[in-house]
Amino acid sequence: MARLPLSMVGLGIVLLISATSGSYAVAGSVSAAYVVTNAVLALPQGRLLDRIGQRVVLIPLVLSFAVALSVMAVSAYAEWPIVATYISAGVAGATFPAIGACVRARWSHVVSTPADVHTAYALESVFDEVVFISGPILVTVLATAWHPLAGLGSAVVAAVLGTLVLAAQRRSEPPAHPRTDTAGARVAMPWRAMAAISVVCVALGMLFGSAEVITVAFCEELGVKSLSGLLLALWAAGSLVAGVITGAVHWAMGPGRRLRYGTLALAVAMSPLFLIGSVPVLAVALFVGGFAVAPTLIATNSLTEATVPRARLVEGMAIVHTGIAAGVAPGAAIAGLLIDGYSASTAFLLPLVAGAVAAAAAQVTPR
Repeated sequence: MARLPLSMVGLGIVLLISATSGSYAVAGSVSAAYVVTNAVLALPQGRLLDRIGQRVVLIPLVLSFAVALSVMAVSAYAEWPIVATYISAGVAGATFPAIGACVRARWSHVVSTPADVHTAYALESVFDEVVFISGPILVTVLATAWHPLAGLGSAVVAAVLGTLVLAAQRRSEPPAHPRTDTAGARVAMPWRAMAAISVVCVALGMLFGSAEVITVAFCEELGVKSLSGLLLALWAAGSLVAGVITGAVHWAMGPGRRLRYGTLALAVAMSPLFLIGSVPVLAVALFVGGFAVAPTLIATNSLTEATVPRARLVEGMAIVHTGIAAGVAPGAAIAGLLIDGYSASTAFLLPLVAGAVAAAAAQVTPR
């Protein structure tokens, strides 16, 4: 529940503001304000969660998020000065709790063997896919069939309830790690290793962000824009199935090796898309290609867990999620330029290039 806003808020902002102002440009820029502040402040938030503890940080964060997003929605609906909408959207993005990072850190605290951690991260990846399949459908139906404010309102309720329930679970909460250890020296972050993982994450974000926009444009060019949601759902469904299978297998190879194979498989999966000219064929290609998504993300999180010191694990997980989020926006923007200048089919070369960059960066991740 706490993670539902990940897939609801951006689309909910676009639906609300485009309906009230009639401008997709304004809607997109407000959504960008939310995404940018969320990405910029994810790392400081991760440090705070590691040093002070999850319960102490999560509760004020989610309450601030609820107030800010509510103000943003009301300001847009009531047509307040647009600066109020931008500021409140930025505050909402800055205060949205890093739930995925917190939960994965809890799994790493509760279970000890690498096989169990891998299975737990696979489960989390499946839940992420469920969120990204159900969230957009939920916010669209509520905003269009019930009330323009209902979509974002439901995101606020889900975030508050889910986060409060998570914060109440004291036994699974990792202990707080102050800024210094017993010797007085700060626990070091392996930045050289995390730099390579960050490049992989940014490239993956570009792949995901560009492929989503291009798929919508591809369907629109063929006059079947309404089928774009189905195609993206098939992509997520393939990833979900692969996440279940990956979690059920006890792998002999380590997460670094799985990451190198996974990024290569993603690049290969993207390679034929620019040659496809029909929706049914693209549907099959995306579903099959989705099988490379969850295993790659699971390996990314598992490698981060194995690389980052326990005292800075939430921060390390936040780096992964921030990197992916940071790649989505430029990936979508560049894809839009390619679509306008050439065609959707040609634009499918962008996720191929992004996959190749991710595969190349994966070669220098920790072994």
